[in-house]
Amino acid sequence: MNVQGRHYRTIWVEGEGAQAVLRIIDQTVLPHEFRIIDLHSVAEVCRAIREMWVRGAGLIGATAAYGVWLAAREAEHLSAEEFRVRMAMSMEALRVTRPTASNLVWALKRQQSALEGLHGAAATAAAFAEAQTIADEDAEFCRRIGEHGKGIIEAIAAKKPGQPVNILTHCNAGWLAFVDHGSALSPIYAAFDAGIPVHVWVDETRPRNQGASLTAWELGQHGVPHSLIADNTGGHLMQHGMVDMVITGADRVTRCGDAANKIGTYLKALAAADNGVPFYIALPSSTFDFALRDGVREIPIEERSADEVRVMTGALQDEEGTTEQGATSAEAPRTASVLICPESTPARNWAFDVTPARLISGLITERGVCPASEEGVLGLYPEQK
Repeated sequence: MNVQGRHYRTIWVEGEGAQAVLRIIDQTVLPHEFRIIDLHSVAEVCRAIREMWVRGAGLIGATAAYGVWLAAREAEHLSAEEFRVRMAMSMEALRVTRPTASNLVWALKRQQSALEGLHGAAATAAAFAEAQTIADEDAEFCRRIGEHGKGIIEAIAAKKPGQPVNILTHCNAGWLAFVDHGSALSPIYAAFDAGIPVHVWVDETRPRNQGASLTAWELGQHGVPHSLIADNTGGHLMQHGMVDMVITGADRVTRCGDAANKIGTYLKALAAADNGVPFYIALPSSTFDFALRDGVREIPIEERSADEVRVMTGALQDEEGTTEQGATSAEAPRTASVLICPESTPARNWAFDVTPARLISGLITERGVCPASEEGVLGLYPEQK
Protein backbone atom coordinates (compact mmCIF):
# COMPACT_ATOMS: atom_id res chain seq x y z
CA MET A 1 0.00 0.00 0.00
CA ASN A 2 1.01 3.64 -0.25
CA VAL A 3 2.59 5.75 2.47
CA GLN A 4 2.82 9.41 1.52
CA GLY A 5 2.56 8.46 -2.14
CA ARG A 6 5.18 5.67 -2.13
CA HIS A 7 4.32 1.98 -2.29
CA TYR A 8 5.54 -0.23 0.53
CA ARG A 9 5.21 -3.81 1.58
CA THR A 10 5.47 -4.50 5.30
CA ILE A 11 8.57 -6.66 4.76
CA TRP A 12 11.05 -6.73 1.88
CA VAL A 13 14.66 -7.42 0.94
CA GLU A 14 17.08 -4.91 -0.54
CA GLY A 15 20.39 -5.86 -2.08
CA GLU A 16 21.69 -9.24 -3.22
CA GLY A 17 23.74 -12.14 -1.89
CA ALA A 18 25.64 -11.61 1.34
CA GLN A 19 24.81 -7.90 1.21
CA ALA A 20 21.03 -8.43 1.09
CA VAL A 21 19.20 -6.75 3.98
CA LEU A 22 15.78 -7.68 5.39
CA ARG A 23 13.68 -4.59 6.10
CA ILE A 24 10.46 -4.13 8.08
CA ILE A 25 8.21 -1.28 9.17
CA ASP A 26 8.44 -0.83 12.95
CA GLN A 27 4.77 -0.97 13.95
CA THR A 28 5.45 -0.12 17.60
CA VAL A 29 6.08 3.57 16.79
CA LEU A 30 3.11 4.09 14.46
CA PRO A 31 1.17 6.32 13.98
CA HIS A 32 3.52 8.99 15.30
CA GLU A 33 6.60 7.89 13.38
CA PHE A 34 7.22 5.89 10.20
CA ARG A 35 10.42 3.96 10.91
CA ILE A 36 12.13 1.25 8.88
CA ILE A 37 14.31 -1.31 10.70
CA ASP A 38 16.92 -3.64 9.22
CA LEU A 39 17.06 -7.22 10.53
CA HIS A 40 20.39 -9.01 10.12
CA SER A 41 20.01 -12.28 12.06
CA VAL A 42 17.48 -14.90 13.11
CA ALA A 43 17.80 -13.61 16.69
CA GLU A 44 16.72 -10.15 15.54
CA VAL A 45 13.80 -11.66 13.63
CA CYS A 46 12.69 -13.53 16.76
CA ARG A 47 12.79 -10.30 18.72
CA ALA A 48 10.86 -8.45 16.02
CA ILE A 49 8.05 -11.04 16.16
CA ARG A 50 8.03 -11.43 19.94
CA GLU A 51 8.07 -7.68 20.68
CA MET A 52 5.55 -6.96 17.92
CA TRP A 53 7.69 -4.79 15.69
CA VAL A 54 5.80 -6.93 13.18
CA ARG A 55 2.39 -8.38 14.00
CA GLY A 56 -0.62 -9.84 12.28
CA ALA A 57 -1.01 -13.45 11.19
CA GLY A 58 0.20 -13.17 7.61
CA LEU A 59 3.12 -10.88 8.36
CA ILE A 60 4.29 -13.08 11.25
CA GLY A 61 4.38 -16.04 8.89
CA ALA A 62 6.29 -14.16 6.19
CA THR A 63 8.73 -12.75 8.73
CA ALA A 64 9.40 -16.20 10.15
CA ALA A 65 10.06 -17.48 6.62
CA TYR A 66 12.63 -14.75 6.06
CA GLY A 67 14.06 -15.57 9.49
CA VAL A 68 14.80 -19.10 8.27
CA TRP A 69 16.66 -17.59 5.32
CA LEU A 70 18.80 -15.47 7.64
CA ALA A 71 19.41 -18.50 9.86
CA ALA A 72 20.58 -20.52 6.84
CA ARG A 73 22.85 -17.69 5.72
CA GLU A 74 24.42 -17.56 9.20
CA ALA A 75 24.98 -21.32 9.26
CA GLU A 76 25.94 -22.07 5.66
CA HIS A 77 29.64 -22.54 6.55
CA LEU A 78 28.83 -25.49 8.84
CA SER A 79 28.96 -29.19 8.01
CA ALA A 80 25.75 -30.89 6.91
CA GLU A 81 25.02 -32.31 10.38
CA GLU A 82 25.94 -29.10 12.18
CA PHE A 83 23.75 -27.16 9.73
CA ARG A 84 20.79 -29.47 10.39
CA VAL A 85 21.10 -29.05 14.16
CA ARG A 86 21.52 -25.28 13.93
CA MET A 87 18.51 -24.90 11.65
CA ALA A 88 16.33 -27.04 13.94
CA MET A 89 17.27 -24.78 16.84
CA SER A 90 16.58 -21.63 14.82
CA MET A 91 13.17 -22.88 13.68
CA GLU A 92 12.21 -23.77 17.23
CA ALA A 93 13.27 -20.31 18.42
CA LEU A 94 11.03 -18.79 15.74
CA ARG A 95 8.13 -21.14 16.51
CA VAL A 96 7.84 -20.17 20.18
CA THR A 97 7.81 -16.40 19.59
CA ARG A 98 3.99 -16.25 19.24
CA PRO A 99 1.81 -19.31 20.00
CA THR A 100 -1.62 -18.42 18.59
CA ALA A 101 -1.22 -17.48 14.90
CA SER A 102 -1.16 -20.57 12.69
CA ASN A 103 0.65 -18.79 9.84
CA LEU A 104 3.92 -18.94 11.77
CA VAL A 105 4.06 -22.73 12.04
CA TRP A 106 2.67 -23.06 8.49
CA ALA A 107 5.55 -20.95 7.13
CA LEU A 108 8.15 -22.89 9.11
CA LYS A 109 6.81 -26.20 7.78
CA ARG A 110 7.09 -24.88 4.23
CA GLN A 111 10.68 -23.84 4.83
CA GLN A 112 11.44 -27.19 6.39
CA SER A 113 10.24 -28.92 3.23
CA ALA A 114 12.16 -26.50 1.01
CA LEU A 115 15.41 -27.24 2.87
CA GLU A 116 15.04 -31.03 2.90
CA GLY A 117 18.44 -32.58 2.16
CA LEU A 118 20.18 -29.23 1.58
CA HIS A 119 22.87 -27.33 3.42
CA GLY A 120 25.36 -24.56 2.72
CA ALA A 121 24.79 -22.03 -0.06
CA ALA A 122 22.17 -24.23 -1.74
CA ALA A 123 20.07 -24.20 1.42
CA THR A 124 20.42 -20.43 1.76
CA ALA A 125 19.24 -19.94 -1.81
CA ALA A 126 16.31 -22.32 -1.33
CA ALA A 127 15.24 -20.64 1.91
CA PHE A 128 15.37 -17.21 0.28
CA ALA A 129 13.31 -18.36 -2.69
CA GLU A 130 10.68 -19.95 -0.44
CA ALA A 131 10.46 -16.84 1.75
CA GLN A 132 9.94 -14.67 -1.34
CA THR A 133 7.26 -17.07 -2.58
CA ILE A 134 5.45 -17.02 0.77
CA ALA A 135 5.51 -13.20 0.82
CA ASP A 136 4.25 -12.93 -2.75
CA GLU A 137 1.49 -15.48 -2.10
CA ASP A 138 0.39 -13.61 1.00
CA ALA A 139 0.03 -10.36 -0.93
CA GLU A 140 -1.79 -12.01 -3.83
CA PHE A 141 -4.15 -14.00 -1.60
CA CYS A 142 -5.05 -10.84 0.30
CA ARG A 143 -5.75 -9.04 -2.97
CA ARG A 144 -8.16 -11.85 -3.91
CA ILE A 145 -9.83 -11.63 -0.48
CA GLY A 146 -10.52 -8.00 -1.31
CA GLU A 147 -12.19 -8.88 -4.58
CA HIS A 148 -14.39 -11.58 -3.01
CA GLY A 149 -15.35 -9.39 -0.06
CA LYS A 150 -16.11 -6.41 -2.27
CA GLY A 151 -19.15 -8.25 -3.61
CA ILE A 152 -20.64 -8.43 -0.12
CA ILE A 153 -20.18 -4.69 0.35
CA GLU A 154 -21.63 -4.00 -3.12
CA ALA A 155 -24.78 -5.97 -2.23
CA ILE A 156 -25.30 -3.93 0.94
CA ALA A 157 -24.62 -0.67 -0.92
CA ALA A 158 -27.31 -1.53 -3.48
CA LYS A 159 -29.89 -1.59 -0.69
CA LYS A 160 -29.02 1.91 0.55
CA PRO A 161 -28.23 3.99 -2.56
CA GLY A 162 -26.43 7.26 -1.92
CA GLN A 163 -25.48 6.26 1.62
CA PRO A 164 -22.18 4.86 2.83
CA VAL A 165 -21.89 1.24 3.94
CA ASN A 166 -20.92 1.40 7.62
CA ILE A 167 -18.41 -1.32 8.47
CA LEU A 168 -17.07 -2.06 11.94
CA THR A 169 -13.68 -3.69 12.37
CA HIS A 170 -11.72 -4.78 15.42
CA CYS A 171 -7.92 -4.64 15.78
CA ASN A 172 -5.78 -4.30 12.64
CA ALA A 173 -6.17 -6.73 9.76
CA GLY A 174 -5.05 -4.36 7.03
CA TRP A 175 -1.89 -4.33 4.96
CA LEU A 176 0.16 -3.77 8.12
CA ALA A 177 -0.91 -7.20 9.36
CA PHE A 178 0.08 -8.93 6.13
CA VAL A 179 2.62 -8.36 3.38
CA ASP A 180 0.18 -6.16 1.44
CA HIS A 181 -3.55 -5.40 1.07
CA GLY A 182 -4.63 -7.11 4.32
CA SER A 183 -7.52 -9.44 5.11
CA ALA A 184 -10.41 -7.62 6.82
CA LEU A 185 -9.51 -4.25 5.27
CA SER A 186 -8.82 -5.62 1.79
CA PRO A 187 -12.54 -5.73 0.82
CA ILE A 188 -12.91 -2.20 2.17
CA TYR A 189 -10.01 -0.92 0.06
CA ALA A 190 -11.35 -2.75 -2.99
CA ALA A 191 -14.84 -1.28 -2.50
CA PHE A 192 -13.49 2.22 -1.88
CA ASP A 193 -11.26 2.05 -4.96
CA ALA A 194 -14.28 0.94 -7.00
CA GLY A 195 -16.21 4.06 -5.97
CA ILE A 196 -18.52 2.39 -3.44
CA PRO A 197 -19.16 4.79 -0.52
CA VAL A 198 -17.91 3.25 2.72
CA HIS A 199 -17.30 4.40 6.27
CA VAL A 200 -15.35 2.38 8.83
CA TRP A 201 -15.94 2.28 12.58
CA VAL A 202 -12.48 1.64 14.02
CA ASP A 203 -12.38 0.00 17.46
CA GLU A 204 -9.47 1.38 19.50
CA THR A 205 -8.59 -2.25 20.42
CA ARG A 206 -7.16 -2.23 23.89
CA PRO A 207 -4.71 -3.02 25.29
CA ARG A 208 -2.21 -2.35 22.47
CA ASN A 209 -4.57 -0.02 20.58
CA GLN A 210 -3.88 -1.48 17.15
CA GLY A 211 -7.13 0.01 15.86
CA ALA A 212 -6.29 3.51 17.00
CA SER A 213 -2.62 3.43 16.07
CA LEU A 214 -2.55 1.16 12.99
CA THR A 215 -5.98 0.76 11.36
CA ALA A 216 -6.83 4.45 11.64
CA TRP A 217 -3.39 5.36 10.28
CA GLU A 218 -3.52 3.14 7.22
CA LEU A 219 -7.15 4.02 6.41
CA GLY A 220 -6.11 7.67 6.58
CA GLN A 221 -3.16 7.03 4.27
CA HIS A 222 -5.56 5.49 1.74
CA GLY A 223 -8.20 8.20 2.17
CA VAL A 224 -10.96 5.90 3.45
CA PRO A 225 -13.56 7.71 5.67
CA HIS A 226 -13.42 6.35 9.21
CA SER A 227 -14.17 7.17 12.84
CA LEU A 228 -12.30 5.93 15.89
CA ILE A 229 -14.52 4.57 18.68
CA ALA A 230 -13.98 3.11 22.14
CA ASP A 231 -14.01 -0.68 22.19
CA ASN A 232 -17.35 -0.88 23.98
CA THR A 233 -19.23 1.37 21.54
CA GLY A 234 -19.97 -1.24 18.88
CA GLY A 235 -23.02 -2.76 20.56
CA HIS A 236 -24.63 0.66 20.94
CA LEU A 237 -24.05 1.45 17.26
CA MET A 238 -25.57 -1.86 16.21
CA GLN A 239 -28.65 -1.31 18.35
CA HIS A 240 -29.26 1.99 16.53
CA GLY A 241 -28.76 0.67 13.00
CA MET A 242 -25.42 2.38 12.51
CA VAL A 243 -23.45 -0.74 11.51
CA ASP A 244 -24.21 -2.57 8.26
CA MET A 245 -21.61 -5.30 8.67
CA VAL A 246 -18.62 -6.36 10.75
CA ILE A 247 -15.40 -7.66 9.21
CA THR A 248 -12.45 -8.80 11.29
CA GLY A 249 -9.36 -10.83 10.58
CA ALA A 250 -8.23 -13.96 12.39
CA ASP A 251 -5.05 -15.50 13.74
CA ARG A 252 -6.22 -19.11 13.55
CA VAL A 253 -9.40 -20.71 12.18
CA THR A 254 -10.37 -24.36 12.66
CA ARG A 255 -11.65 -26.67 9.94
CA CYS A 256 -15.13 -26.17 11.45
CA GLY A 257 -15.00 -22.35 11.26
CA ASP A 258 -14.22 -21.29 14.84
CA ALA A 259 -11.97 -18.20 14.68
CA ALA A 260 -9.37 -16.86 17.10
CA ASN A 261 -8.78 -13.12 16.81
CA LYS A 262 -7.81 -10.16 18.97
CA ILE A 263 -9.42 -10.17 22.41
CA GLY A 264 -12.88 -8.58 22.23
CA THR A 265 -13.84 -10.01 18.84
CA TYR A 266 -16.18 -12.54 20.46
CA LEU A 267 -18.12 -9.75 22.14
CA LYS A 268 -18.58 -7.97 18.78
CA ALA A 269 -19.89 -11.20 17.29
CA LEU A 270 -22.41 -11.59 20.12
CA ALA A 271 -23.63 -8.03 19.65
CA ALA A 272 -23.86 -8.54 15.90
CA ALA A 273 -25.90 -11.72 16.32
CA ASP A 274 -28.28 -10.01 18.75
CA ASN A 275 -28.87 -7.16 16.30
CA GLY A 276 -28.99 -9.06 13.02
CA VAL A 277 -25.74 -7.55 11.72
CA PRO A 278 -23.69 -9.75 9.35
CA PHE A 279 -20.36 -10.75 10.90
CA TYR A 280 -17.55 -11.90 8.59
CA ILE A 281 -14.04 -13.22 9.15
CA ALA A 282 -11.50 -12.56 6.38
CA LEU A 283 -8.45 -14.80 6.12
CA PRO A 284 -6.02 -16.41 3.70
CA SER A 285 -5.78 -20.19 3.67
CA SER A 286 -2.51 -20.06 5.64
CA THR A 287 -4.56 -19.01 8.69
CA PHE A 288 -6.60 -22.24 8.72
CA ASP A 289 -5.53 -24.96 11.12
CA PHE A 290 -7.17 -27.95 9.49
CA ALA A 291 -6.06 -30.23 12.33
CA LEU A 292 -8.36 -28.51 14.84
CA ARG A 293 -12.13 -28.79 15.22
CA ASP A 294 -13.06 -27.07 18.51
CA GLY A 295 -11.54 -23.60 18.64
CA VAL A 296 -12.49 -22.80 22.22
CA ARG A 297 -10.94 -25.99 23.55
CA GLU A 298 -8.03 -26.45 21.18
CA ILE A 299 -6.62 -23.08 20.05
CA PRO A 300 -3.80 -21.94 22.37
CA ILE A 301 -4.41 -18.42 23.67
CA GLU A 302 -1.34 -16.29 24.25
CA GLU A 303 -1.16 -14.39 27.53
CA ARG A 304 1.12 -11.39 27.26
CA SER A 305 2.72 -8.99 29.73
CA ALA A 306 0.44 -7.33 32.29
CA ASP A 307 2.15 -4.03 31.52
CA GLU A 308 0.37 -3.88 28.17
CA VAL A 309 -2.84 -3.43 30.20
CA ARG A 310 -1.37 -1.24 32.94
CA VAL A 311 0.63 1.16 30.78
CA MET A 312 -0.34 3.23 27.72
CA THR A 313 1.97 5.06 25.32
CA GLY A 314 1.13 8.07 23.16
CA ALA A 315 2.27 11.38 21.76
CA LEU A 316 2.59 14.26 24.24
CA GLN A 317 0.50 17.40 23.83
CA ASP A 318 1.01 20.91 25.14
CA GLU A 319 -1.60 22.89 27.10
CA GLU A 320 -3.32 23.97 23.87
CA GLY A 321 -3.73 20.34 22.80
CA THR A 322 -1.07 20.54 20.10
CA THR A 323 1.21 17.55 19.63
CA GLU A 324 4.71 18.26 20.88
CA GLN A 325 7.47 17.75 18.33
CA GLY A 326 11.00 16.52 18.97
CA ALA A 327 13.97 18.83 19.10
CA THR A 328 13.09 20.10 15.60
CA SER A 329 9.83 20.25 13.70
CA ALA A 330 11.18 17.59 11.32
CA GLU A 331 11.54 15.04 14.10
CA ALA A 332 8.85 12.62 15.26
CA PRO A 333 6.48 13.78 18.03
CA ARG A 334 7.60 13.27 21.60
CA THR A 335 6.03 10.20 23.16
CA ALA A 336 5.69 8.95 26.71
CA SER A 337 4.36 5.92 28.57
CA VAL A 338 2.01 6.40 31.49
CA LEU A 339 0.67 4.09 34.21
CA ILE A 340 -3.15 4.11 34.15
CA CYS A 341 -3.84 2.19 37.37
CA PRO A 342 -2.51 2.10 40.94
CA GLU A 343 1.08 0.94 40.92
CA SER A 344 0.23 -2.12 43.02
CA THR A 345 -2.66 -3.28 40.80
CA PRO A 346 -2.07 -6.64 39.10
CA ALA A 347 -3.41 -7.26 35.60
CA ARG A 348 -4.03 -10.19 33.24
CA ASN A 349 -3.63 -9.90 29.50
CA TRP A 350 -5.10 -12.56 27.23
CA ALA A 351 -4.30 -11.47 23.68
CA PHE A 352 -7.01 -13.40 21.81
CA ASP A 353 -10.46 -14.94 22.16
CA VAL A 354 -12.35 -17.43 20.02
CA THR A 355 -15.57 -16.66 18.14
CA PRO A 356 -17.63 -19.85 17.60
CA ALA A 357 -18.61 -20.62 14.03
CA ARG A 358 -22.31 -20.29 14.86
CA LEU A 359 -21.82 -16.51 15.23
CA ILE A 360 -19.99 -16.04 11.91
CA SER A 361 -21.97 -15.18 8.76
CA GLY A 362 -19.21 -16.30 6.44
CA LEU A 363 -15.48 -16.71 5.87
CA ILE A 364 -13.92 -14.56 3.15
CA THR A 365 -10.87 -16.33 1.70
CA GLU A 366 -8.72 -16.10 -1.41
CA ARG A 367 -10.84 -18.88 -2.94
CA GLY A 368 -14.17 -17.22 -2.24
CA VAL A 369 -16.75 -16.85 0.53
CA CYS A 370 -18.02 -19.89 2.41
CA PRO A 371 -20.16 -20.70 5.46
CA ALA A 372 -18.27 -21.02 8.75
CA SER A 373 -18.71 -24.77 8.95
CA GLU A 374 -16.68 -27.87 8.16
CA GLU A 375 -18.78 -28.47 5.08
CA GLY A 376 -18.32 -24.88 3.94
CA VAL A 377 -14.57 -24.80 4.57
CA LEU A 378 -13.93 -28.15 2.90
CA GLY A 379 -16.08 -27.04 -0.03
CA LEU A 380 -13.40 -24.45 -0.78
CA TYR A 381 -10.49 -26.64 0.32
CA PRO A 382 -11.44 -30.19 -0.72
CA GLU A 383 -7.81 -31.30 -0.57
CA GLN A 384 -8.06 -31.06 3.24
CA LYS A 385 -10.75 -33.75 3.51
